[in-house]
Order: sequence, then C-alpha cells, then structure tokens
Amino acid sequence: MIRLKKYIKFSFTILLFTFFGCNDYQKILNSEDITEKYRAAEKYYNQGEYRRANRLLDQIEPKYRGKPQAERVIFFLADSYFQTKSYLLSAYKFEDFVKSYPKSGRIQQALFYEAKSYYEMSPEYSLDQDDTKTALEKFQIFINKYPKSEYLGEANALVVELQTKLEKKDFEVSKQYFTIRDYKSAIKSLDNFIAEYPGTTFREGAMYYEFLATYEIAINSVLNKKKERLNDLIVLYDNILRYYPETIYAEDLSEKHNSINNILKSI
Repeated sequence: MIRLKKYIKFSFTILLFTFFGCNDYQKILNSEDITEKYRAAEKYYNQGEYRRANRLLDQIEPKYRGKPQAERVIFFLADSYFQTKSYLLSAYKFEDFVKSYPKSGRIQQALFYEAKSYYEMSPEYSLDQDDTKTALEKFQIFINKYPKSEYLGEANALVVELQTKLEKKDFEVSKQYFTIRDYKSAIKSLDNFIAEYPGTTFREGAMYYEFLATYEIAINSVLNKKKERLNDLIVLYDNILRYYPETIYAEDLSEKHNSINNILKSI
C-alpha cells in the first residue's frame, strides 16, 4: 500500500512538471519576443527536443534573415527537420543553408545531410527513382569536395546501397521482358544492362536470363537457323561458366546444355 502511494505521488509530480512545461512552451510559442523564442529554440535543440525546437525556429527564421544569428537558425531548422524525419523540408533547408553560407564551418555537415535527406526519401527499387538519383548526385558532390571527411565512410556505403537499388530496378525491368516471353527485347535489354553495369552484383543473373531467352528462341527456330543459334548458345554457356564456375544456376544450365547437344546431334 505504501509503495502504491509513493508511485501515485511520483506519477502526479511528473504530470505536474509536464503540464507546466507544456504551458511554458505554449506561452513562448505565442510570444512576440523573437529573442526569447531564439533562446528557447536553442535550448530545446541542444536537449534533443527537436519538434519543439522546430516549431520555434520555423517561426523566427524569416525574422532573422540577414542577421548574424541567421546562420545558426537556418542550420538548426534544417537539422530539426531531419531529426523529425521531415526529409523533404530538411533537404530544402540544407540546400538553402549551403547556398546562403558557402564558407560556414558547418557547410560539410550541411552538404552531407542534404544528400542523406534524399537518401531517406529513396523508395523501394520498384518505384520511381528520382530521389535515389538525386541522392547519388549529392553524395558525389560531397565526396569530391571532402575526400577526407569524417562522413566519407558512411557516404560511400550509402552510395553503394543507392547504386545497387538502381541496378536492381534495371535488372528487374530486363527480366520482365523474359517473363512476358518477349525474348528478343529481353536479350537486347539484358545485353545493354551488362554493358552499362559491368561490375554489378546482378551480372550473373543477367547472363543467365540472356541465355534462357536465347535458348527459347533457338529451340523454336526454323531448321536452317537452329544450328547456328544453338552453337551461339554454347558460347553463352561457356561464358557464364568462365565468369561464374560455381554459378547458382549450374543445374538448369547443365540440363539445357545437354539438351542443346542432343538437338545438335539430331540435326
């Protein structure tokens, strides 16, 4: 019973602090004193209360334009948007900061988080990839400008992730031609994919599906074209095994290779 009373008393105390804290914050929000708002915003920002800081900074930012404090206000506003996952607004504000204060001591951090804002907006590979491409462009600018930055390792890792996403989208588009049995378009698309992304992790899969599309065309060809196309298939088969001797598609490739040889013997 005593423990319960202590718990109730403690909870009531917390509730009172929260109530008066919210009440004080509301008074500052409604205040016309921008100096008071600036000090409160900085206090909330430093305490990690980014939503409260953001609302105050958003109110005072237009009034501090052209003043010495504007650099801090705009940077804190941009970062508070990022910290509260309002990435479109953080990207916009970091870009604004970069243009307004190109010689700032925070410029490196602003460039990195501008790029990272677009990274956070990058969607699943199957969706439109405009934000992914923008993020890659922004990261490349950052990497070129600050090759010794403390953020370089993270930037490079995010670039690889974004690049892989673009490659996967293009690979899946090429595969789709095979799925709908448009084999000629599949071969052309996969050929272009391999040429455009020679180091991609999807290269093995692209070569395999190019082989499958070519196989379907070859075995269904008229007799006077079949032999040549089957021989071309053997070349593709050899290429896959040369690059990927332990390919995950080995079983299916082996079966089709035997089938090709049997058809050639019959011809």
